[in-house]
Amino acid sequence: MRTRGLIAVLLALAVTALTGCAQSVDPIERLGKKAAQRVRPLSHGPGSPGSPGSAGRSGQQPLPPVVDHVPTHDKVVFLTYDDGAERDPRFIDLVRELRLPVSVFLTDSVVGPGYGHFARLRSVGATLENHTLDHAALRGLPYAGQRAEICGQQEKLHARFGLRPRLFRPPYGAYDSTTLRAAADCGITAVVLWRAAMGPAGLTYPHGTPGLRPGDIVALDPDESTDPSLRERTTELLRVLRERGLTVGKLEDYL
Repeated sequence: MRTRGLIAVLLALAVTALTGCAQSVDPIERLGKKAAQRVRPLSHGPGSPGSPGSAGRSGQQPLPPVVDHVPTHDKVVFLTYDDGAERDPRFIDLVRELRLPVSVFLTDSVVGPGYGHFARLRSVGATLENHTLDHAALRGLPYAGQRAEICGQQEKLHARFGLRPRLFRPPYGAYDSTTLRAAADCGITAVVLWRAAMGPAGLTYPHGTPGLRPGDIVALDPDESTDPSLRERTTELLRVLRERGLTVGKLEDYL
């Protein structure tokens, strides 16, 4: 009897030990381990399968997509400004008053001593992007020259504002495959063109059928004259957008 009792006690201790060991694992920890097993790396941006640059450049940065329109169901268009020749202080007031999301593509040789203006514009919500150092037509230039123009402006903007833009607009909208490779190697994730342009004479449509539609990228042509001013041209464009049931979106949120 004593032997049977001893065996029963030993068996009970063994079961308790095993059960206690299993229960010592935190159930939250177990869930965490299961979740970790399910996690897969996410694909981002232009390097995703089926997107530009997703193949054929092993070991290199994926080529950025070229866009003049963003696919979206949101009733928004995107306002972009080039060069930095116009430095209308009233335009800063407009951006601040309306909380207007605008993207400004800057060229170092055009901005010259005017970076202070764009620092103020950035402080009220504008985003500063890359438009090369010297506004050279890039198409046909060798890789080294194109890379110097794009990366050089990346460094200028980093030195002045602490930022390295993700978006790039080639001067005159001219680019080739070398431009895309140089842009990728400079950290650019999208090359931005435009489907509509707003100049002193009003809206024009250099690419595609006339008429604004959701997702269009609009370029407000640089014009060093004062008639009409940058603020006035922007105000006129906003009036057109309102009539067509559109508003302004932030390009960087969609690309």
